[in-house]
Amino acid sequence: MRIAFNPSPKPTIGIEVELELIDLRTGQLASHSTEILTELGKAHEDGVHPKAKHELFESCIEIITGVCDTVGQARLDLEETLNEVRQAAGARGLTVVCSGSHPFSLWSEQSISPNERYESLVHEMAWMARRLQIFGVHVHVGVRSPDKAITITNAIGNHIGHFLALSASSPFWEGHDTGLASARSKVFEGLPTAGLPANVANWEQFEQYMTTLVAAGAISTVREVWWDVRPHPDFGTVELRMCDGLATLAEVASIAALAQCLVVHVDRLDDHGNAPQRHKDWVMGENKWRAARHGLDAQLIVDEQGTTMSARDAIAELVRELEPISVELGCAAELNGVLTIIEHGPGYARQREASEGGTNLWAVVDMLARELSTGVIGG
Repeated sequence: MRIAFNPSPKPTIGIEVELELIDLRTGQLASHSTEILTELGKAHEDGVHPKAKHELFESCIEIITGVCDTVGQARLDLEETLNEVRQAAGARGLTVVCSGSHPFSLWSEQSISPNERYESLVHEMAWMARRLQIFGVHVHVGVRSPDKAITITNAIGNHIGHFLALSASSPFWEGHDTGLASARSKVFEGLPTAGLPANVANWEQFEQYMTTLVAAGAISTVREVWWDVRPHPDFGTVELRMCDGLATLAEVASIAALAQCLVVHVDRLDDHGNAPQRHKDWVMGENKWRAARHGLDAQLIVDEQGTTMSARDAIAELVRELEPISVELGCAAELNGVLTIIEHGPGYARQREASEGGTNLWAVVDMLARELSTGVIGG
């Protein structure tokens, strides 16, 4: 099976953010996405908002950017759509937040969005899909060719632990502290085509793998392969999917800047025949687990001899390495925001602090709403 890849001549950027709709009276997830999206679509010729979309559950709205040249453009694009969604939600006694999981709502009480694709997913995956009460941020970066997409996917796989530690924001699940920094990442791994990217060396092997999955009935389209980082043939991008939802657009922009700079860095190394080799699956898997469990307190494995480095130090070192590229791409301030997250604490740590030892999960929702509204960590 041939899979056409639409190359991107520049490292363009696109961002997807999954928002939770919250009932202001109860703090619970609220199933109003169809109502809100119908209203927002009225201003558009086909009745569909181009940058606000359904997700699996009616309590979630995904906002997306267009194809942007800079992280700053992408953030402004997100802000415009977020304001539309927030206004429509507010008129219904709702607000919006963004985190990897809601701290106390129950997945069994969520309504599935009226979409044939989602109905099919739930029918096929059953409980594994029904419990996907989780929310993430995805970043697309344009790449120049299909083989580069594979090379870059493999190299970024080495940094799954870095991105997850930095974005982890789902310590609570259905009213309980899971002990994890990112419960979302473990819930999502329940899907059979989610998790670490498959170890393929080039585009031809990727096509062969997808052909096998389609022939076996495991998937019907490439879109159903939900790896933590994957090539996206239609968009001509590498898509980073490992991140939990982030409470502020400043944090989203920082993650996006890290992603864009890292893709460009690997692309240039590849031009000189020096692209990083993909770590063994056991290293990638162990680092992902450590980041999911301990967040920025994780000790990440940096080589196959078992040498470790704290996630904080590893991420700070990566930021320093990418600083010159960030200046070229016009996202130096956003990349520096990664260090701000390290300094002020990632989402999971802020949620635990707000929860008063897990006794006040309403305060967590309140903090999340305030942070997204003000754009200030701890705001």
